[in-house]
Amino acid sequence: MSYEITVDLTTCDGIFACLVRDGRFEEADDGLVTLPDGRREDGELRVTFDDDRLGEARDAAAACPLDAIDVREVTES
Repeated sequence: MSYEITVDLTTCDGIFACLVRDGRFEEADDGLVTLPDGRREDGELRVTFDDDRLGEARDAAAACPLDAIDVREVTES
């Protein structure tokens, strides 16, 4: 299953509740969150995964007290 994780880096303030729910989330050098192979652009971090860890990603998003993380399934057209 393909899905995209988007982190609004202007909202994220480094509480890191997401790290506890999904081990792919890590602390970046700037004190905010990062993800492997994530692309930073226009104040957002985006990465697409194709694996069976959608539930973990959703748990990480739900744990963010600032709602800075969005997870959406990617449908191919």
